[in-house]
Amino acid sequence: MSSVVPHRTKVRLSPGRRLLVLLAVAVARRLAAKPPARTRAILTRLRRGAREATYEEARAAREAVVAVSLRCAGDEGCLPRSLATVLLCRVRGTWPTWAVGVRARLPFGAHAWVEAEGRMVEEKADRSYFRTLFAVPPERA
Repeated sequence: MSSVVPHRTKVRLSPGRRLLVLLAVAVARRLAAKPPARTRAILTRLRRGAREATYEEARAAREAVVAVSLRCAGDEGCLPRSLATVLLCRVRGTWPTWAVGVRARLPFGAHAWVEAEGRMVEEKADRSYFRTLFAVPPERA
């Protein structure tokens, strides 16, 4: 059984915004099923022209994703959650860093997350707990 990632239950989304977030989650689930190299290539293209996301922008996107999707809110939902978060940011013209890595300590496990302003966005563990395998950061000017 998967536990749920803590999130604010007070997240209120307009019907239009909710539909947009649900669309981002649906696209993220499709992307999550692709091979990692393909997903990385797609995200590298999508980030073009976007400005670097602030922590608050990335946090708000992540909260919206978790508010509409129990799958993304669960512990096992890190990949679609992180993908939906970057896609939602991209729709708004920003791009946080999307990262995939592994735990640096036992037990071994893969994890995907989003970073902004040099910090992991709303993750329970400290950054030192993970080793990044690859990332898609904002495009540099």
